[in-house]
Amino acid sequence: MGATIALTALAANACAGPAPITGQATSSLAEFVPSAENQDPSLTIPGIVTAELPPGLHVTSTQRVAYPEIPPLGGPHDARWAACDGVVYDTAVRTENLVHSLEHGAVWIAYNPATVSAQDQETLRAKVIDKQYTVMSPIPDMADPISLQSWGHQLKLDSADDERIDQFITALRENPYTTPEVGATCSSPSFDRTAPPPFDPSAPGPDAVPMDG
Repeated sequence: MGATIALTALAANACAGPAPITGQATSSLAEFVPSAENQDPSLTIPGIVTAELPPGLHVTSTQRVAYPEIPPLGGPHDARWAACDGVVYDTAVRTENLVHSLEHGAVWIAYNPATVSAQDQETLRAKVIDKQYTVMSPIPDMADPISLQSWGHQLKLDSADDERIDQFITALRENPYTTPEVGATCSSPSFDRTAPPPFDPSAPGPDAVPMDG
C-alpha cells in the first residue's frame, strides 16, 4: 500500500499583519533554535512547505526516482550521500545523492544560475563554505531562483538577502527532531567533490522508483 505524502504550506497569521521577509533580520535567530519544547521552529517561517516522507529507501547508482518536483525535499535516494560538510558544488549534482544528504540532517541550498546573480551566489556560498551539514549546488532552469531543502521541509525564495534563509538553516540543520538519521556523517570520502555524479534534467522514465519505494 503506497505511502501518502502530505504537503502543507503554512501561511503567516493574517491578524498579525504581513511579516517582514527581506532585508535585515527583525527577530532573533534564537527563536529558531530547536528544543524539546519547540521541536520544529521552522513551522513559523512564512512560506515553509512540509511533507511526511518515509526514510531509509535506497536506490542504486543507475536508478532514477520519480520525484514530484525538482528539487525534492526527501524520498527514496541513492545509497551513497553527497558530501555535505560545507561543500559548494559548481556543477549540478545528481538529485538522488543530495536527497540522502538531507536524511543525514543537511540543509541543501539550490539555486538557478541564470536568475541568481554572481553577487547573490557569493552571499549564499558564505552560508555554506566550511559549515557542517550544509551543501549548495546549481540546478539549471529551476523554477524558482533559490530553494532551500532539509528532510521534509522546503522554502522557495527570490533573494539571497531574505532573512528566512538563516531562520531555515538555524531551525533545521542537524535538527534532532526532524532528521531521520541523527548523528550520521556528512563526510563522504568516496563521493567525488570535483566531478560529482551529474544532475539529469530529463523526466524520469516508467521504470523510475516511486516515492513510496
